[in-house]
Amino acid sequence: MDWGDVLQTLVTKAIGFLPNLIAALVIFIATLIFSTLAARWVKRAGQVKIKDPETLRALSLLTRWGILVVGTIVALDQVNFDVTGFLAGLGVLGFTVGFALQDIARNFVAGILLLIQQPFDIGDAVKVGDFTGTVLDIRLRDTVVKTWDGEVAIIPNIEVYTRPIVNYSDLPLRRRTIRVGIGYGEDIGRAVKVFLEAIRQIDGVLADPAPTVMVEGLGDSAVELAIRFWLNQETHSLIQVHSQAVQAIKETAEREGIEIPYPTVRVVDGR
Repeated sequence: MDWGDVLQTLVTKAIGFLPNLIAALVIFIATLIFSTLAARWVKRAGQVKIKDPETLRALSLLTRWGILVVGTIVALDQVNFDVTGFLAGLGVLGFTVGFALQDIARNFVAGILLLIQQPFDIGDAVKVGDFTGTVLDIRLRDTVVKTWDGEVAIIPNIEVYTRPIVNYSDLPLRRRTIRVGIGYGEDIGRAVKVFLEAIRQIDGVLADPAPTVMVEGLGDSAVELAIRFWLNQETHSLIQVHSQAVQAIKETAEREGIEIPYPTVRVVDGR
C-alpha cells in the first residue's frame, strides 16, 4: 500500500468536502443566532397576552428548539448525511412515543391555544362544561377552577378548549330573572306595578337597562310572571342582589295581599 497515494486521496476528498462543511457550519451558526433572536421575540411579544412566566419560558424554549432542529437537519444535509433515513427512524419512534403520550400532547397544544386566544383570564368567573367558578390558574396542561362551592377543579385543557365556555366576567353587566306565580284572581297590572317598584328600590339594580315584569304563561295553579333586572357585577355582588330581589318580591306580595299559590293535589274519593 502506497501511503502517499492514500494521503493524497484523503486530502483531495477533504478539499472537495470542505465547501459543504463550511456551508453546514454557516447554516448551523445562523440557526443558533436566529433561534436565540426568535425565542427572545416570542417571549417579549407573549408578555402582552400571557402573564404566567413559566408559560412564556416554555413557549420560548419550544420556539428555540424547533428552529434548532430544523436548522440542524438542513446543515446535516449539506454534508451528505442520510437525513431521510434518520427522519424515518425518528418518525417511527415519534409515532410510538406520540401514541403513548397523545393525551399529554393534546392538552399541551390546547393549553398553548388557550393562552394565545385568552377566552378568559385568571380571576374571571366562568362556566366550563359542568364546572362554574373562578379561574385560579391557566397552565400548559390544565386549567384550575375554584367552584362556587369552594371545590378546586383541575380540568384538562383539551376539555376546556373543545367545550363551550361562558365568561361571566367578560362584560360587567349581568341580567337576572326571577319567576313567580300569582293567583288567577289577582289583578295582573297591579302585581306588575308593585313588583317593579320593589325591584327598583334594591341597591345594585340598574335603572338602565330598566327592570321589567312580563307575563310568561298560564300555569296549572298560577299566572306566571318573569321579573328581570340588570346589575353591574363589578360594583355589586350578583348573589346578594339576587337574594335581596327574591326577598323583596316575597315581602311585597305579603304586604299587598297578592297570592303566590303553590301546586296542590286534590284527592277524590272514588267509592
